[in-house]
Amino acid sequence: MWGMNPRAWLACVLLPVTVQAQDCPAPGWLRLDGERPAAVAPGALIADMAGRDVVLLGEHHDQADHHRWQLHTLAALHAQRPRMVLGFEAFPRRVQPVLDKWVAGSLTAAQFLAEVKWEEVWNMPAELYLPLFEFARLHRIPMVALNVERKLTEAVAAKGWDAVPEAEREGVSRPAPAPKAYFDELARIHKEHKGEVPLANFVQAQQTWDRAMAQALAPHASGALAVGIIGSGHLRHGYGVPLQLRDLGVKRVGTLLPVERSRCKDAVAGLADAVFVLPERAPVKPPPPRLGVQLEQAGDAVRLAEVTPGSLAERSGLRKGDVVTAAAGKPVRRMGELIAVVRAQPDGTWLPLQVRRAAEIQELVVKFPPAQ
Repeated sequence: MWGMNPRAWLACVLLPVTVQAQDCPAPGWLRLDGERPAAVAPGALIADMAGRDVVLLGEHHDQADHHRWQLHTLAALHAQRPRMVLGFEAFPRRVQPVLDKWVAGSLTAAQFLAEVKWEEVWNMPAELYLPLFEFARLHRIPMVALNVERKLTEAVAAKGWDAVPEAEREGVSRPAPAPKAYFDELARIHKEHKGEVPLANFVQAQQTWDRAMAQALAPHASGALAVGIIGSGHLRHGYGVPLQLRDLGVKRVGTLLPVERSRCKDAVAGLADAVFVLPERAPVKPPPPRLGVQLEQAGDAVRLAEVTPGSLAERSGLRKGDVVTAAAGKPVRRMGELIAVVRAQPDGTWLPLQVRRAAEIQELVVKFPPAQ
């Protein structure tokens, strides 16, 4: 809706083609730790994973079936290893007290989402993740915030790791160096997205992110089964979080991924310990971006961090750096307020916005196209 978040680039990487779709079960598990992908019985695979110290369940953040698969896999793991903690990339460490209150049953779902400021910390529909949160609450599984503030990874991207004062690193230690294959993959992503920061800094920022999540999981990987709900790009081929976990001394790490049957060719040996091949679904034309902007919270103000070229926002006169002060005649102070107004706007209607640009207040109107 708001345009691509640079922090999500890594989760969108596609991989080489080696396996034909007709070789894949639909649905079903494929083990990838041999020379060739091989079908495996669910019971044997889950028993293996339940014996690990950490199991990472990948996802594309906006794919509903990925989260349904995570929930079913989580339930199977929990049945074999009830002592468990559940870590989420979606949450920065500062909201850990809210996660604790949620698991204890002290908050309604609406209160929980409001207190973690969901629309600000993770710009994805909450309904995709709520079944996972509810599973944790029902079974009293501790939830762990794996992430750090965006300003840390942005500072590393802008200045490099060494230039960020230790006091501003949120306790994250120096990441283990990226293997050449991982560095090359990050370099490809950097080039495809026309990165504005130096490549070396970009790699360090991604590894800071990986290291932070590994450090948050590692203390729980003794006795309990620590399960991480993270973007797929953070675990593919044993790079990202698994690499950092091994550097921290956690060796028994399991990696599982969902894959659409149409993309079964991506399931190359070594991609993960196993993938679950999802059945086909009727194609759905994705809705166009409602605005095409990326938001950032700046105190009590909502700023446009990015405006996608050619988007509805750009055509309406919005610019990067604009501060949205009102929408539909109502004051805007939080990202969630603006997102809610835009999501509720029917097709074919006009939305008046008030923005502050430099020292000037401007009135703009966004004309949403009619439904096709």
